[in-house]
Amino acid sequence: MRHSLSYFALALCAVLSPTHAAAPEPLFNGKDLSGWVSMHDGRFEIQDGSLRLVRGTGWLRTEKEYGDFVLEVELRPLVERYDSGLFFRAGLDGKPWPTDGWLVNLRRDMWGALVKGFTRILPSTAEGPDVEDTTPWTKVRLEVRGSKAMLDLDGKRLWETDKIDRPRGYIGIQAEERAFDFRHLRIESFDAPTAKI
Repeated sequence: MRHSLSYFALALCAVLSPTHAAAPEPLFNGKDLSGWVSMHDGRFEIQDGSLRLVRGTGWLRTEKEYGDFVLEVELRPLVERYDSGLFFRAGLDGKPWPTDGWLVNLRRDMWGALVKGFTRILPSTAEGPDVEDTTPWTKVRLEVRGSKAMLDLDGKRLWETDKIDRPRGYIGIQAEERAFDFRHLRIESFDAPTAKI
């Protein structure tokens, strides 16, 4: 009986403590652009602990590629007729933006739509916020596993898809001449750890 309980406890620990998932980690330290690479002509700055997209046309990407992950970020537009986006599983081909990846659109009239390259795959069912002196932060949660992805905005499920056809890529922020603030960027990666040589 004692051995059975021991085996049960070990099995329960294995189920509750998966070894393939890393703890959530910050993607942005609130101080500088460590861990990020500016692509083309986008201009990004640090303002009061937030990552500010100032202007330009291009994107800011992570140094690392990611496969399966949960990305959480808070964001808010700072100007009317705003336009930006969150790239995921993006490659490096294309200018000013990657042509071989996926994008969560942050344009006012396409708030949260899913785009592949330059083609809209899933339309938006959400309205972008009005820009005011106290524009609220929108909480974004993007989960990507295998060919599946799902997007929540402020805790509400916006869409789900099983058509993600690129296994890995960079996470990035699109610059399209419209100012945005981003903060509390965190990622939980489910990629298998890479062996050190």
